[in-house]
Amino acid sequence: MGKYFGTDGIRGTFGDERINCAFAARFGAAVALYNQRVSSGASLLAVIGRDTRESGAALVDAIIDGLQTQGIEVFDLGIVPTPAVATTLLVKGADFGIVVTASHNPADDNGFKLFDRSGCKLSESAEAQIEELIDRPVSAKSTVVANNTITSGDASLYLDKMTALLQPECLAGWKVVLDLANGATVKTTPLAFRRWGAEVITLGDEPDGININQGVGSEYPVQLGKAVRAHSAHLGIAHDGDGDRIVVCDEHGDLIDGDVLLGLYALHALDAGRLTNNTLVATIQSNLGLDFVVQEAGGTVLRANVGDRNVASLMRENGATIGGESSGHIIFSDYATTGDGLLAASRLVELMRHFDQSLSALRKRVELFPQETANLMVEEKRPLHELPNLKNSIQEGEHVFGKEGRVLVRYSGTEPKLRLLAEGRDPVRVKNVLKGLILAAKIDLIVIDD
Repeated sequence: MGKYFGTDGIRGTFGDERINCAFAARFGAAVALYNQRVSSGASLLAVIGRDTRESGAALVDAIIDGLQTQGIEVFDLGIVPTPAVATTLLVKGADFGIVVTASHNPADDNGFKLFDRSGCKLSESAEAQIEELIDRPVSAKSTVVANNTITSGDASLYLDKMTALLQPECLAGWKVVLDLANGATVKTTPLAFRRWGAEVITLGDEPDGININQGVGSEYPVQLGKAVRAHSAHLGIAHDGDGDRIVVCDEHGDLIDGDVLLGLYALHALDAGRLTNNTLVATIQSNLGLDFVVQEAGGTVLRANVGDRNVASLMRENGATIGGESSGHIIFSDYATTGDGLLAASRLVELMRHFDQSLSALRKRVELFPQETANLMVEEKRPLHELPNLKNSIQEGEHVFGKEGRVLVRYSGTEPKLRLLAEGRDPVRVKNVLKGLILAAKIDLIVIDD
């Protein structure tokens, strides 16, 4: 975690010390200076987009002001999903991309995500260099670019690429519920599904600047399930505010675990001989049952640290083409460089049509292990290797499980919490191991009741 950057860009409450127009202008200038440093081009082009938050327009204007102090040309897409920025910069041959969004956070929050010229999230090293530039006084170039170097665009390049993934009218007779979170996908995802021939029922499709993620979207899938049942739909799909995630309900309105989705994508690709290197990339949070299902089908699961940037990095290192997080950030690198909720939805539909089965039937192919978790509020995040009782409890749990279970203990990156997880084939052992972890943690640490 840097001074400003977190696990996925910079994020905070609008009006605080980092999410305000003055900071946004400094940020824009710093990003411009960094890209000039790493680029050999004489003039640079940036693609920028935002979600539907009320604060977004002012922040975009401020970032563009900062970019223009350094002579950067700007292609402003307006309100578009995050993956549309990555796709557009590749098609346009731009040098970098910026998205003003706070993803699944409430409307009062906002933030900045960055893409490099290859459409990938920036490395921690690159972010550190930008942080240094943000804190330095920035002088404007002697000749600032004229306002006519700001070009307006939209999501059309992205939509053309996405809708081409399936044949027109291929979903004729299908009924699909879409929850757009009052966010950036309110036009794109419904348009794609209608081009594919589906009858579309929408939720969270009336953004007003302050209702993004408000009781709708990927964080609140209950309404999605109810709507699927009420309309007898084939499936329900929800996005987060910026559209890089997918949450899914089957035809009964039952939520599909994100690890089940990952498993289905991997099994389908293995069946078709299209899982490159027979490798799926997940994170340390994914259920161990996913590993067993993929291994039994002839594949391998590699695990990255939490964060879609880490997933994408491990995918590139190992030549994997499918990876993701159980939260719904799923990357298909054959088609895109970043997580994309609409792309993931298209791949799910393709999978269902290939097997000619309902989602409730398909989900049975991926059996997850029983899992127990606990989050303990702690007074101090002491290094785990300095906690003797917890170390012993972890070792005992690993011995009890053997190869058919696991223990995961880590601190939250954003809260004063110790996160404990135990999972395995035997639910009784899982419960007992977690109890042991909790007792040990309470001996070694000062735990605050919340």
